[in-house]
Amino acid sequence: MNLYEITIKPISGFGTPLKGDTIFGHFCWQAVHDPSLLNGKFDDHILAYPEKPFAVFSSAFPKTESCYILKRPDMPLNLIFPFENQDKEKFHDKLKENKKKKWMKVKENLMIDLSEENFLNKGFIKPFTQPHNSINRLTNTTGTSAFAPYSSENFYYYPETVLAVFVLVDESVTKIENVKTALERIGKFGFGRDASTGMGKFKVVGEPKPLKIPKVENANACYTLAPCVPEKDIFEKAYFTPFVRFGKHGDQLANSENPFKNPVLMADEGAVFKPKDKSFFEKPYLGKAVTGVSKIEDMKDKVVIQGYTPYLPVNLKWEKI
Repeated sequence: MNLYEITIKPISGFGTPLKGDTIFGHFCWQAVHDPSLLNGKFDDHILAYPEKPFAVFSSAFPKTESCYILKRPDMPLNLIFPFENQDKEKFHDKLKENKKKKWMKVKENLMIDLSEENFLNKGFIKPFTQPHNSINRLTNTTGTSAFAPYSSENFYYYPETVLAVFVLVDESVTKIENVKTALERIGKFGFGRDASTGMGKFKVVGEPKPLKIPKVENANACYTLAPCVPEKDIFEKAYFTPFVRFGKHGDQLANSENPFKNPVLMADEGAVFKPKDKSFFEKPYLGKAVTGVSKIEDMKDKVVIQGYTPYLPVNLKWEKI
């Protein structure tokens, strides 16, 4: 599989975070409606996905002219920021300061450097509460039950923020130009929750950029770029934040009798895994696909969640961990 970067620019607020598994789901619906996006039948590729993924998407990360801004690794802070020879008061002050450093700068070569100067205390999104209500046409007012006012939590990216989405593509199945086309359509019509009200809009900026997966000497850990379901008995150490995907069918199935999927427990992006075997690094992704999540009986074999994630290899001093 080949790695590419697609740059997007938000042009509205969002109700759903741009996470890799959700982006994959949107791409699949594009492929259902436009068979030219894939070589061969979509159903055949989705059935083979648990063994041979044709595309693996990262979550979207802020990007500057000189670097990517990735999530701080989900490791204990003392493993990232050493607290040596500090008195108790300085220790707690430093701990509070480091907790605010939620982001990590990574150069365009995708080599991770955990030096303290590469961590940022900076925000890229602004949350807001969106009120909603429905009008009972018999009374011309809101009311109780289905007509009760409610609110939802949405967010905006700060102006001029651009985001990078990394995608691994099996080019025997699809081309990166097809992936770009699909993302352009998704951005035009809206991504995720409340797209019908104007949320989730973005535009693709420029052309996809081919990237090389970095070669890290003595790599011994994987930093993940999307939520994933890690394989069993493959890793000897793991640091991650649990993330539960309460999924819902999209497109026409969103209005089906039972649109919700079974919840899936995942490791959020920014996880760090140490493989038992160094040969693991020959594969550019980790994790596994998740099947059987649909609550619609005749869709159980046709619905797949991207439990895979692209990852960046990194060399950590595990003897200190």
